Amino acid sequence: MSTSTRSSTCPLSQFSACEISDALIKLGSPNGGHIPDVHMLSPRSQVKICAPAYTVQMVLASDKSAPKLSSHFVDTATPGSVVIVDAPPRSVCSTPRSMSELSHSCLSRRSKNAVWGGLMTAGAQARGAVGVIISGRCRDLAEHRAADFPVFARGHSTVGQSPFVRPSGVNVALTIHPKDAGDGPDAFAPVTVTPGDWIVADEDGVVCVPVDMVDKVVELAKKGKEIDAKCMADIKAGKGIQASFKEHRGK
Repeated sequence: MSTSTRSSTCPLSQFSACEISDALIKLGSPNGGHIPDVHMLSPRSQVKICAPAYTVQMVLASDKSAPKLSSHFVDTATPGSVVIVDAPPRSVCSTPRSMSELSHSCLSRRSKNAVWGGLMTAGAQARGAVGVIISGRCRDLAEHRAADFPVFARGHSTVGQSPFVRPSGVNVALTIHPKDAGDGPDAFAPVTVTPGDWIVADEDGVVCVPVDMVDKVVELAKKGKEIDAKCMADIKAGKGIQASFKEHRGK
């Protein structure tokens, strides 16, 4: 099956998300740039995104201290970008009728609402955005798929943003944590996405490459791809995996 690439001319587009993560690990990244728990939900055909990040920070609707946007965040998306939405890990209803409702009803809805729907996809496409990556949920799957718009998310839902969350900032640095982060030295490190960082997303997952690391990542990813091609040829010819790795990877 062929893969459609939504990208600019960035050289990262010639590599898979896995190849780029491998390169980032070799460069000392603790997480390989991987934004975990996010999967491609649209379109149904294979697609790859390679584009600069336009970031959106969501906050709980009950958070009165966070800034409010003067316009809808989709309306200011930049052409050729991929929208990155970071939703709060816990969504609490902003208008409980009682403490009992807050305890038993609203809190049970943690992280269950969507932050992106079909109308947002229509707006993003109209502004030339190439896809959306959501650390959270989306809805209106049929509409995204009918529009052939790439949507990567942690899940989907039937309920929207209100009254759970709201957008608070655009083109701000995001720190995206794993769904079950855990504690201690072995916990998977969160990923920081800065506006303009390069995002590569395909059927394997989503990777963020800092702008100042693109050249080094391309260099290492190219070498890694060539080595893996040699290993694949040898393995298909009947050579053992260990022997192939030792010859081409040196281990």
